[in-house]
Amino acid sequence: MDIKNAQKAVDAWIQEHGVRYFNELTNMAQLTEEVGEVARIIARRYGEQSEKESDKNKDLGEELADVIFVVLCLANQTGVDLEKAFNKKLELKTKRDHDRHHGNEKLK
Repeated sequence: MDIKNAQKAVDAWIQEHGVRYFNELTNMAQLTEEVGEVARIIARRYGEQSEKESDKNKDLGEELADVIFVVLCLANQTGVDLEKAFNKKLELKTKRDHDRHHGNEKLK
């Protein structure tokens, strides 16, 4: 599914299953919470922190999908064409960063 259709799918889901979009500030708080859940999994599963028994069955993919869902909500309610914005950002990063990291000794 492309980003444009993902935005449409989220909007359809909100219309069918939700009451309305949470306001932008609430969704920003939700996004922060979801990113925190991703960070918790990464820190414990791939970082140096010990993973609690209760966290071992957490699905990283599901948590990343939660982040995407809220980002799509924010894009919809603020009128952002996220696919267009993403393509523009990728083009910018390609031009700006093409050779940026190749000489970085830390990455060798």
